Amino acid sequence: MKLGSQHILPLVILAAAVLGCNQLKEAANTNSSTSNTTTAKATPSEVKPNEDGTVPSGTGVEKEKPSSGKANVQGKAFFNDKPAAGVEVKLCSTFSQYGTGCGGKTFTAKTDDAGEYLLKDVEPGLYEALTVRVFNTPFYVFATSGIMAAAKYDIPADKTFFAPDSNLFKNDLKVAAPKAGSRVAAENIEVKWDAYPDAAYYKMSIHADTKTTAKTDLDFVGKRVDDPTFILTKPLPAGDYNVRVDAFNANDRKLAQTSNDFKFTVK
Repeated sequence: MKLGSQHILPLVILAAAVLGCNQLKEAANTNSSTSNTTTAKATPSEVKPNEDGTVPSGTGVEKEKPSSGKANVQGKAFFNDKPAAGVEVKLCSTFSQYGTGCGGKTFTAKTDDAGEYLLKDVEPGLYEALTVRVFNTPFYVFATSGIMAAAKYDIPADKTFFAPDSNLFKNDLKVAAPKAGSRVAAENIEVKWDAYPDAAYYKMSIHADTKTTAKTDLDFVGKRVDDPTFILTKPLPAGDYNVRVDAFNANDRKLAQTSNDFKFTVK
């Protein structure tokens, strides 16, 4: 699919709950015991696209020159405005967000203590995604163009390509109420979640399951909330609803989101 330049500004770093690449899934399974003990982050980068809709190279200091006819790719990963060390980065020839993940020729590196990575001696050409794994989890972030399509990278020979910063966020924010699968009265519904470390505020959304008689109220979509609780000021029509909560720090960096749509039923 050709990416129009009108759909790529800004580039947004999104979490993909994709178990796609087999290598990624296996690594996550073997290291899951440490997934909640480390932290890392960065933020969405506003980048003007190239004419063909690909991600442009930034500027920086080369760690080393690429071999003749090859290219290097440099970048940084952050979490909560701090360098994300030891996270896996992949440059993917092909990419399927909801299927196999990375495919074709893939180049892999890990970030150092400063959150920086170097993909060395990359074959020049067009790549469909650059993914950064969220620590030891099966999730990763990638730059998108348009709504959800992964942004592409045209890597030239004999140069270092400087990728935009990757800003990680976790998938471990917990909703405490309503309980998953519970049935609640339409009036005075209280949504509660566990306070997230370093969160300055949250954005809460309640979306209707359109397969039921539920209806989405836009007053409860992307609602900014300073405390980890909110009582709905209007009743909801009967039906099934999903809860989504995102946590942000004081610099508007996203820290975490609920791991899955959290469904409850209004009687």
